[in-house]
Amino acid sequence: MGAGGSQEAEYGLKADVVAGTYKLVCDGIIIRAIDVTFELIHRRAGADMLLATAMQHFEPLPAGAFTAQACDLDMDAPAIEFMAGDEFIFRYSGANTTSTNGYIPNGDGHTADGRIPNITLPK
Repeated sequence: MGAGGSQEAEYGLKADVVAGTYKLVCDGIIIRAIDVTFELIHRRAGADMLLATAMQHFEPLPAGAFTAQACDLDMDAPAIEFMAGDEFIFRYSGANTTSTNGYIPNGDGHTADGRIPNITLPK
């Protein structure tokens, strides 16, 4: 994902989520210098409510290194009162880069010396 691009992952909520700190692991392969914005969103009936946002700047590793870079984020967000059809959205977007693939989430896990991106909800 590069400049001006965004990706999102949707999850159909099944219950209320308490207010608190979401723990995000956003390890990624960095091809070019990039600013990545990570957003947590509550989507109800097509309307989005931003719960939390954070930005992280990444620089690529030395040429030829295809190794994941660690990224751990704590994001505080309000409670979600569940209604049927609600979705929890994780969105990330890139800016200030010259590549269409400046940030690639680490889908290779430990094979790329990193972790699979994941989110732990507050308890």
